[in-house]
Amino acid sequence: MSPVLIALLIPFAGTALGSAFVFFMRKDMPLWVTKILLGFASGVMVAASVWSLLIPAMEMPGGVWPVTIGLLLGFAFLLLIDYITPHLHPVGGEEGPRSHLSKTAKLALAVTIHNLPEGMAVGVAIAGALSSDVGMSVAGAIALSLGIAIQNVPEGAIISMPLRAAGNTRTRAFAVGALSGIVEPIGGALVLLLASVVTPIMPYLLAFAAGAMLYVVVEELVPEASDGPHSNLATIGFAIGFSLMMVLDVVMG
Repeated sequence: MSPVLIALLIPFAGTALGSAFVFFMRKDMPLWVTKILLGFASGVMVAASVWSLLIPAMEMPGGVWPVTIGLLLGFAFLLLIDYITPHLHPVGGEEGPRSHLSKTAKLALAVTIHNLPEGMAVGVAIAGALSSDVGMSVAGAIALSLGIAIQNVPEGAIISMPLRAAGNTRTRAFAVGALSGIVEPIGGALVLLLASVVTPIMPYLLAFAAGAMLYVVVEELVPEASDGPHSNLATIGFAIGFSLMMVLDVVMG
């Protein structure tokens, strides 16, 4: 199997692995475990955004302004999607715009929305590694993919467990959680298909992917992790996740 295909599929495998927790755990995930997982996922995503996306983007021609523009566009894109799309936030259950979709459908839609920029980020990193003009490595792209996959493990569990608690069968909860990650290799593959167009605007796209990922952290993960008891465990989880992703990127990049 080629390194490119491996890098595209690793994040989806992480989501599926996390969703499989529903077969081994009771209906309700303990709150303290949820807090640790939320913090861990936040740390991984922040570190991946900085080391795998923003810093490489700033080292490309153009300096800080393309990175700033791309970062803000990434935030704006996710903000717009969150505003116009009916969904449930993955953990807190807060609803977006009103619709007649079922709770399960809204939850699946929310996860799909938030997984898309992660898949695009992997695709952008791979495109950069394949281009001789960008200076990114295939190992660095795989490190980003692996970091997102690690982040997706707790995310998959956080999605499938509430679906099980809401009355869905274990198989259905697993299927919805796992399939929510299928958009990641699809998004990455679409970026690669447009690689000839992507390369000239690589700094913008790397920063865009970082902005979209950071939006998810700020809007979804951190508020839920810091609300209520056991917020200190979320902080510890963040530190571990951030450190792990930083080491992965430095060692493999």
